[in-house]
Amino acid sequence: MSTTQEILTEQCGILMTYEQLGEVMHRSPEALRITLSDNRTEWARSINAAKRKWGRRVLFRTADIARLIDEGIID
Repeated sequence: MSTTQEILTEQCGILMTYEQLGEVMHRSPEALRITLSDNRTEWARSINAAKRKWGRRVLFRTADIARLIDEGIID
């Protein structure tokens, strides 16, 4: 497990909400939703690949987000 993944998992658990992901990316949850709805950029496609639905809730796999941060896809 990478250090980034350890830190994010400790802070957020194994799944992240829009609010938690927005905090990590320094964006509001609303702006993040709008940006991710437009699937034209590489990082939006990468983040959307980490997206999982649980009922009506949308969550993101923390391990995938940490990997994207380590690869430099997410700033």
